[in-house]
Amino acid sequence: MKIYVLDANAITRYLNQGPGVENLDRLFVQARRGEARLLISVINRGEALYHLAKRAGKREAIDTLKTLSHYVESVAVTEDHATGATSLKLTYKLGYADCFAADLALRMNATLVTADPEFAKFGKQLKVLFLPRHSA
Repeated sequence: MKIYVLDANAITRYLNQGPGVENLDRLFVQARRGEARLLISVINRGEALYHLAKRAGKREAIDTLKTLSHYVESVAVTEDHATGATSLKLTYKLGYADCFAADLALRMNATLVTADPEFAKFGKQLKVLFLPRHSA
C-alpha cells in the first residue's frame, strides 16, 4: 500500500479547493478504497488547524479536521521524531514544522505531498508529490 504524508498546505489546499486539488482528490479516493494511507504529523495538523481557524473560526476548523481524520491518520510526535526534525532543520534550513513532515515521510518511506518548493533541497532522498504553487 502506498503511503503519503500530507503537509499542512496540502490539507488547506484540499479544503479550499486550491491548485492541485485534483491530485489530492485522487489520494483521498485511494484512501477511502483502502489503497493508500494518508498520514500527517500532529505538528503539521496543528499548523493546518491554525490556518483554518484564522479563516473559519476555531470550532469549524476543529470539526473539519475531525471529519478528515476518517481518511488522514494523525501521527504523534516522540522525542526521537523531534530529534529527527531538528537534524533536518540543521541540514536543510527548512521551517521547523516542515521538518516534522519530512521526518515522518522519511521514516515511513512515504511520499510527501506539499506545495512548498523548499522540499526540493532533499533531492532524491525524499519522495515528493509537489502541488502547483498558488497563482498570483
